[in-house]
This record gives sequence, structure tokens and C-alpha cells, in this order.
Amino acid sequence: MRQKFVSQSFKLWLLSFVLLASCGQNEKGGDFNNGPMEVPISTITKSNVELKKEYATSLEGISNVEIRPQVSGYLTKIYVEEGAYVRQGQVLFKIEDRIYQEQLRNAQAVLMSAQANLVNVKIDLDRKKELVKSNIVSDLQVKEAEAAYQAALGTVGQAKSAIESARINVDFSTIKAPLNGFVGRFNYRLGSLLAPTNPEAITVLSDNRQIFAYFSMGENEFIRFQRQYAGDTMDEKLKKVEDVALKLSDGEGYEHTGRIDAVEGQFNKGTGAITLRARFDNPKAFLRSGNTGKIILKEQLTDAVLVPIASTKSIQEKLFVFVVDKEGKAQQTPITAVGKVGQDFIVSDGVEVGDKYVVRGFDRLQSGTAVVAKSEKGQEQK
Repeated sequence: MRQKFVSQSFKLWLLSFVLLASCGQNEKGGDFNNGPMEVPISTITKSNVELKKEYATSLEGISNVEIRPQVSGYLTKIYVEEGAYVRQGQVLFKIEDRIYQEQLRNAQAVLMSAQANLVNVKIDLDRKKELVKSNIVSDLQVKEAEAAYQAALGTVGQAKSAIESARINVDFSTIKAPLNGFVGRFNYRLGSLLAPTNPEAITVLSDNRQIFAYFSMGENEFIRFQRQYAGDTMDEKLKKVEDVALKLSDGEGYEHTGRIDAVEGQFNKGTGAITLRARFDNPKAFLRSGNTGKIILKEQLTDAVLVPIASTKSIQEKLFVFVVDKEGKAQQTPITAVGKVGQDFIVSDGVEVGDKYVVRGFDRLQSGTAVVAKSEKGQEQK
């Protein structure tokens, strides 16, 4: 009986201790369920910032020319190696030309025959012109001789044209570089039958002295881009755009900057984007057609709304910040970030300048919770 009494007394004493401790916490305001929760609170500000945006890009030489055969025949010689640098007019490939040489000689023989016939017709015409004066031949016979002479002249012209055509085919059998550049991969090897109808080019010749970097902007971004620069035409605006940088696929920057010099004429209906082109010098031939990277474009933003990245939370790929309303309650508010600068998000929607927000310590915070600014030693409320 005595043990039971002692046990009940101990339980009453423990309960009293817990109640006293709870009351002590309430007096100090430490329990967020029975009083405003103390958290660091700051104010949304605005500032002029420089935003660096990255756009995926593909690189192309200023000229990428497919090397295709213009006559049919077997590939008999290859004079260059894949990847070699060649100059305009340098011989690249040789197509078997025996048939075209024979066609040339045949055309030359036809010309000789036509010229001989022309001489005979001319002699006949001159003779009849003399005889008509003595009324030995009629005017009709003279006209017939003149017509024959004109026909012979035409035959000579056709023969000369056939020679030129045959000579062109002979020249086409020797394939030369149309410009300076780097030779690409060969799609055909010695002994391959080449023809103008082949589905693939023999190779591609790339002039990489300068490189074009193509990248795309969404419609809203492009509108902001246009409004950022003064000018009545796109060319005038592009002249005022700052140089752009190029980040290569390994994350390192390219040593030369480039300039945006062209914009596509219309938006892509499928993607809703428009393509821009930046031009980079490539004196060391460091860049090649087919390289990838990112264009870094600077954008000047005036009165941009800034929210510290550390003061936001991400839920299902959406950003939220706890905004303190007029009643002193924290409300979880979605925001739209258009970029980053330093340790801040640049926000376009969701909050306004002057709004109060919870800086940190919102892990257990729920929408509608009453909060009060927490004074921190050495830190003043903004």
C-alpha cells in the first residue's frame, strides 16, 4: 500500500514539473504553437545588375563545301589525307578520264572534218557568185550555196562546242579544292564508282578561318534583347551589342570574343525560338566545324528584383519564398526566377519591392504561421 502511494506521489510531482517547464517556455515565447515564431526577416530590394546568360551553340566554319563529282568514273587517285589543310586550286582527287579523253579527241576530229567541209562550201559559194555574173548559174543556185555555207559554219560551231564540253569533262575528272580549308572524312575510297547522283559527297571542305556560332532565344527573351539596345533596324541594334564569349564543351572559355552579326528572319513554329549567329576569329584553327559549346551573353537589367537563393525552397521544380503579410503571418509564395547574379535570384513574378520575407529558419515553417523579426547580435534588420 505504501509503495502504491509513493508511486502516485512521484507521478504527480513529475506532471507538475512538466507543466511548470511548459509555462516557463511560454513566458519566454519559445514555443511557436503558442506565440509568434522568431525568424530573421528582411525586405525585397531592387538593383541594377548584369546578368550573364548561357545558350547552347553549335559551331560551323564560314564555308562548309561538299566535294562532289561532276562526272562519272572510278576513283583512281587520292592526293590528300583526311584532316589536311589545303589551298584553293589544290588537286584532291582523280577520276579515271580515259573515256573523256577519247570524247575530246573525237570532238577534235569532228571539228577538223567540219572545217574541211566549210572550206569546200566556201569555194563552191565563191565560184557560183562569179558564174552568176555571166548568167551561167541562177540566183537561186547562189542562194542555195550561201545556205550550205551557213550550215557548214553552224557545223563548225557545234564541233567547237563539243570540244569545249569534252574538255570540261576532262577537267572535271580532276577534282580541285574550291577554297582554302580542312579536308573532312572520306566517304569513298580508291576504286569506288563515283557519279553526280551519289547520295553522299566525297568529303566536306571547311574554311575555319572564322567560326559561326548558332544559338537560339525564346520569344520573350528576344523581345527583351531587342528593347535593350537602341536603333531603328536590327543591324543598328546589333552594332551596339557587347562582344559575346564562348565556353567550350570542356567548360573552359575560348580566348577570342565574338560578335552577333545576324538574326534569322522568323521564329521556328515548332520550338517558338529564333536563331542568332555570332562570329569568332579562329587564327590558330583551334575550333572546327561540329564543335559545341555555350554562348555567354551579358544582359543589363535595371531595377531588378533580387531574392537571396538561400531564402528560397524548391518543391517539384518550383521556387517558393515565405512572404510576411500585413497580419504578420508567413505565406509560402511561388516566385519566377529568370536568372542568377551572385548569391541572388533575379525574380520576375511573385514578389515586389518592399515585401517582407523570411531569410532563413523556415524548415518547420508553414503557411499562416505568425512570425516576428528576430533580432540578431551584430545584424540589423534591412
